[in-house]
Amino acid sequence: MKKITRKTLVLLATLALAVLATTAAFAAAVNYNLFGDAQLVSPGYNSPTAAQIRSDAAISPQYGGVDFVIPSGLTVADLDTLSTDYKFVTGTCGGGSPRFQVNVIDPNDNATKNIQIYLGTAPNYTGCTPNVWSNTGNLALGTNLVDATQLGGLFYMPYADVQATYGTYEIVGIQVVVDGYWSGGTQTTQVDSVRINNLNYTFESADSCKKGGYLQFTTAPGPFANQGQCVSYFAKGGQ
Repeated sequence: MKKITRKTLVLLATLALAVLATTAAFAAAVNYNLFGDAQLVSPGYNSPTAAQIRSDAAISPQYGGVDFVIPSGLTVADLDTLSTDYKFVTGTCGGGSPRFQVNVIDPNDNATKNIQIYLGTAPNYTGCTPNVWSNTGNLALGTNLVDATQLGGLFYMPYADVQATYGTYEIVGIQVVVDGYWSGGTQTTQVDSVRINNLNYTFESADSCKKGGYLQFTTAPGPFANQGQCVSYFAKGGQ
C-alpha cells in the first residue's frame, strides 16, 4: 500500500475545502424564476413568504409556475427527493394541475420531454382540501406513480421503474406548474419550502428576517434565535 505523506494530506484537505467552497457558492446561487401568473405573497407556511400561482380563464396567460435552478449534470437516477408544502386558496387540484414538471433530454432524439408528477390523490389527482397547508410527502419514492408517457412510458408508472428505464437521462429543469383552470374553474395555489434532493427552496431573503420576520420561521430553515442568526443563514446561502 502506498504511504500517504503529509504533502498528500495537505493536498486532500485543500481539495476538500475547494469542494465545500463550490457547494456553498452553489447554495448561495440557488434561485427560482416566477413565470406566467405567479407572484410572491405573505405570509408563507411557517415563513414570511410563499409563491402564489394562478390559472384562470379570464387572464393571460392562463397559467403560472415557478422554475427552479438545479445543479448541472443531474439525472433521473439522481433525483430521489421531491416535495413541497402547498395550499389551495381558490379551487382544488384537477386537470393534471398542480404538478411538478421534470424536463429531461431524451437521447434518442435529443428533444426535451417531461416527466409529470401530479399533486393530489391517484388515480384522478383531485379533491385537494382548500385553505389548508399540506405537504406532498416525497413524490420521488419508488412506489409513487408518475406520468412518463412523453418518454414512451406509462401514465401510471412507478417512479422506481422510471429510474430503472430512464435513469441516465439528464434533467435540465424542474418546475411547479398550475394550468388546470379548464377542469373546474380558477385554481390559485400557494407553494413553500420546495425540496429537490438536498436543496430546500424557500422564497425568503435576509430582508425577510427583519422587523421580527425571523419569528415566523417556526420550521426549517428556522427556528432562529434572533434576527442576526436568521440574516446570517441567508447571507451564507442557506448554511
